[in-house]
Amino acid sequence: MFPSSVVPVKVRIKIVFAAATLVACHECDRLHKILRVPHGGAARCTRCGAVLYKDIPDSIGRTLMLTITGVILFVIANVYPIMTFKLSGREQSNTLFAGSRELYDTGFWELAALVFMCSILFPALRLGGMLYVLIPLKFGMRPWKVEVVFRWLETLIPWAMMEVYMLGILVAIVKLSDIATIVLGTALYAFAALILMTAWSGATLDPRAVWNQVGIGARGHSR
Repeated sequence: MFPSSVVPVKVRIKIVFAAATLVACHECDRLHKILRVPHGGAARCTRCGAVLYKDIPDSIGRTLMLTITGVILFVIANVYPIMTFKLSGREQSNTLFAGSRELYDTGFWELAALVFMCSILFPALRLGGMLYVLIPLKFGMRPWKVEVVFRWLETLIPWAMMEVYMLGILVAIVKLSDIATIVLGTALYAFAALILMTAWSGATLDPRAVWNQVGIGARGHSR
């Protein structure tokens, strides 16, 4: 083997090319050659049967449409009240941001920051990042630093925990309904639809289509 600093250029090219034509199974780590699959089909691991990758028709266009819908729902979810609390003739409306603000006002600034980031900031960054990547690709252009942004979006997914926030809202509604009248707001329905839309866009997006269009091939997929 050659030391990494003195590997000849031709050998380096062969190594990169070999890595770009292989994909590792996400379940058992078995290496497979990347082959063309039928339209709408999927490639499975020969050892454990896990899905390696799929051929998703018009992946970029469909994901862009769902992302734009998600942006509209995100705006609605943050502008309108998520619920209205009625007790003894008084009403109080709350928005998504109000939860973080209340935690901050009561001295729990660390928890307030975490709730704000996971329910508002990270979902907004993910939606904005997806638009930054997908809109130029849809029109045949290559965004600046698209490799960095797209990899960063994949690491951001676990932090955009809107489902956990929604679960907390539902628990609060159930507990408060015994002592007051709770009126569900437009933002709650928009937020629920946003969660479904985000999951749908994630299932529709084929990372291989993005990497192939930006000229990197399957290297970005075989992580």
